[in-house]
Amino acid sequence: MDLYSGYINKLIEELAALPGIGSKSAQRLAFHLINMPQGKVERLANSMVQAKKNVRYCTECFTLTDTDICPICADSRRDHGTIMVVENTRDLAAYEKTGKYKGVYHVLHGAISPMLGIGPHDIKLKELMERLSGQKEIAEVIIATNSSLEGETTAMYISKLIKAAGIRVTRIASGVPVGGDLEYIDEVTLLRALEGRTEL
Repeated sequence: MDLYSGYINKLIEELAALPGIGSKSAQRLAFHLINMPQGKVERLANSMVQAKKNVRYCTECFTLTDTDICPICADSRRDHGTIMVVENTRDLAAYEKTGKYKGVYHVLHGAISPMLGIGPHDIKLKELMERLSGQKEIAEVIIATNSSLEGETTAMYISKLIKAAGIRVTRIASGVPVGGDLEYIDEVTLLRALEGRTEL
């Protein structure tokens, strides 16, 4: 027997399908939304629809943005000769929080994982290689993939490809714990990892 009416059940069901939201959290969120003023709910719903409609990949680094080129790539004060390769936009945001990295990024949107059937063609690796061949001023590529098996596999694969092009390749230091996701690590640890990067 359903505890709630159809609309409430549907809302709880949709919220519970989001990552990291269990059934109890979904219920709390559903009741919170129902008790919010109509205007606030409409603004929230509109924000979600507009974000889905307008957010796309930056044409240079492939982070999420609502313009052709993201603010980081468009910033002439950044060091465009240093590219940090990260797995996702959340990892980029984690490094930006340190306020110390002045280069640009390349977002792969995943990592190589033969177990999950994710190969080099399933992430933004071809786009990285095209970017490196199209820009002559690239002095260094910093590989900042997670310290997981998939992250390490991706780092080694990228390193082999880039070294062949004669570009310096470094890997963030292992101040980042093995198996840790970059987005959950504090700024000091991320900064130490960046400063202690090693040649691959």
